[in-house]
Amino acid sequence: MSPPSSSHLPALRGGLIALLAAVLFGASTPLVQRFGAGIGSFSTAALLYAGAALVGALLRRPVDREARVQFGDAKRLAAMALFGAVIGPVALAWGLQRTSGAGASLMLTLEAVFTAVLARLWYHETLDRRVVLAMTLLTLGGMALVLDRAASGATPMLGLLAVMAATAAWGVDNTLSRAVAERDPGQVVMFKGGLGAIATTLLAIVFGEPLPGLWQAQALLAVGATGYGLSLRFYLLAQRAFGAARTGSVFAFAPFVGAALALVLGERGGSVWMLAGAALMAAGILLHLAERHAHEHEHVSLEHEHAHRHDDMHHTHVHTVMPADSHSHSHQHKPLRHSHPHVPDEQHAHTH
Repeated sequence: MSPPSSSHLPALRGGLIALLAAVLFGASTPLVQRFGAGIGSFSTAALLYAGAALVGALLRRPVDREARVQFGDAKRLAAMALFGAVIGPVALAWGLQRTSGAGASLMLTLEAVFTAVLARLWYHETLDRRVVLAMTLLTLGGMALVLDRAASGATPMLGLLAVMAATAAWGVDNTLSRAVAERDPGQVVMFKGGLGAIATTLLAIVFGEPLPGLWQAQALLAVGATGYGLSLRFYLLAQRAFGAARTGSVFAFAPFVGAALALVLGERGGSVWMLAGAALMAAGILLHLAERHAHEHEHVSLEHEHAHRHDDMHHTHVHTVMPADSHSHSHQHKPLRHSHPHVPDEQHAHTH
């Protein structure tokens, strides 16, 4: 059975969605640095994720179009909020106040490395030699950025290391979110953002951080709505189609958007080390996107619920009236063996 023509490029759809998520998040980094100046890290994180939670609430879809978040997802969502909405943004906000926006933006590329390694360990996603080489180039690029900030003194380097800690936290968050990628992304964003906003607001009160001005609060809410809320929604959709490791790698484009915007906003101070780091990271991203993976594989019998279509070769169950668009309900997959190009999406979690 020959696959439809669109299936010859299975990475394209997931890659484009991940790229959109990357652009939104990348643009947020220098804006957080600018609008968060003079206020606490916890307050900044609280406003960012309050904006994200609002967008998530507005983008929830009907139950017949997307699977609902389940009670059993609560622990995972709490862990996602801890790493992704508390530790990650607080470390980023602290680091952005002590280092350059362009350097910090580029350092965020390491999020892809942490995500890929954890996806391999937790979900056994395939990492062939091309992907491993791409991850190596990204890591070398991050090392070059640290050397660049080290030449500027201890404080900028500590700021950059804090940004690196944020990427590690988001790597854990990204890998955790793979298991809820089949849920309504609007609901996932709403719950994660809400939990993160509540936790960081309480921490801001405990540590006595000053209240932000009205314009700062509005600006950070807006940045959170787009760069954290919309971006996370697209990131979850990309994971559904593309797998955690590959979504993380395409998302590594985000730092270049942030670095470019930082320069447009007037930041200066680039160096040979920063250029070298950017070149290594760009090479890593391009190398990874050239991946092609196809072999004969087997699908086991499985019953689950998620949004799906009937033109993807994998959903062969029938309806009295066949839906023409994406829809969600509990359904069963029969055992199937076939060969076609694929990525480790929700249908292709087999081992190699």
